[in-house]
Amino acid sequence: MLFNELGLSADLLRAVADQGYETPTPIQREAIPHILEGHDILAGAQTGTGKTAGFTLPMLQILGDPPSGPRRVRALILTPTRELAAQVHESVHTYGKYRPVRAMEIYGGVSARPQITKINRGVDVVIATPGRLLDHVRQKNIDLSFVEMLVLDEADRMLDMGFIRDIKEIIRHLPKKRQNMLFSATFSKEIRELANNLLDSPAEIQVAARNTTADRVEQLVYPVDKDRKRELLSEMIGRGNWQQVLVFTRTKHGANRLAKQLNQDGITADAIHGNKGQGARAKALRDFKAGKVRVLVATDIAARGLDIEKLPHVVNFELPHVPEDYVHRIGRTARAGQDGTALSLVCVDENKLLKEIEALLKRDIRKEFVPGYDVDKRIKPEPIQNGRQRRQGGPRPAGGKPSGRKKVGQPGGKGRPGKSARAGQRKRFSRSTRTSAS
Repeated sequence: MLFNELGLSADLLRAVADQGYETPTPIQREAIPHILEGHDILAGAQTGTGKTAGFTLPMLQILGDPPSGPRRVRALILTPTRELAAQVHESVHTYGKYRPVRAMEIYGGVSARPQITKINRGVDVVIATPGRLLDHVRQKNIDLSFVEMLVLDEADRMLDMGFIRDIKEIIRHLPKKRQNMLFSATFSKEIRELANNLLDSPAEIQVAARNTTADRVEQLVYPVDKDRKRELLSEMIGRGNWQQVLVFTRTKHGANRLAKQLNQDGITADAIHGNKGQGARAKALRDFKAGKVRVLVATDIAARGLDIEKLPHVVNFELPHVPEDYVHRIGRTARAGQDGTALSLVCVDENKLLKEIEALLKRDIRKEFVPGYDVDKRIKPEPIQNGRQRRQGGPRPAGGKPSGRKKVGQPGGKGRPGKSARAGQRKRFSRSTRTSAS
């Protein structure tokens, strides 16, 4: 099937052809006709499947020409992160280049005043993160009572991030009659409940088996002591002459620390996470794509929605708390028919997390041992907080932080190795920190 068989208008087909596309992806082939017919959609699709164009193209066609009089918000797309909002906005701009449609992004971390100015000028499509959009709604800066189409993109991630209350409040400000689309990589019980309350007799689309990973991704595990992870990472980057590597950590502080250490090793690196301003995050991503930075260190939230062509290596410097996040992480590589490698540096603390990931994948991940990085079996595992337990603690308050919960499982907790083991670690580490990273 070709794009010109999906019922899209000539100006949209022209925009698609400008991008060099002729054949739609499975999600586009399934979703576009249903959306054009006015159906609600419940779609299961991983990132990198072309789902964004799958809803922006038919949305642009349905909106048509703006009505006479003031422009109203007629389409609303909710995303979990600023990066994904920017990516969706770019898609609307790219495919709507021959249509008179105005679109804008709304997200936090930047001044609200320019956003208010754009809203007052009139806009047809709003792509927003829930928190900042709700701020505008409560301050009566934006009117959502004319919305005809609602898209929840990466709904599973928005629920994981505690946005469910914000989403429900936003929906209360929308007209009851509208077309709804929900896209999610996974269909948890919570997603099903949200879909049942939101969608009206939806067309259900599943283009890939749940939680499957890209077939072209080679996955490897490298057992290593926690204190030697950075040393091994630097050596692998230098020895392999890797020029573009996306590295995941669990925390913002860990991302900053690792980026600093890699730069000290002579490897250009930058970090991207939620505490960085939008300008700094955008610059880090531009520099990474342009090859000015070899390593981009990211947290899961910041990396959600990143679309980097021909990314050869993804490294899990720390395994994620939630197994599904591993699938999202390694999905950053091997996109658009390319090959890719996903490496995980796993210490004794993370063996339980690794088993959970392998259970999700329903297979073992091949392990390789690097000479000189033998695991010290005297080191006992330290506890790591389980992400599922955190999420089961109930919804987050409006501020977005868990209520009444202390941070646990930080480095330096109980279960540290004995005195002789720690001494052995220090001696071995100091002897090896001069590893070449050229």
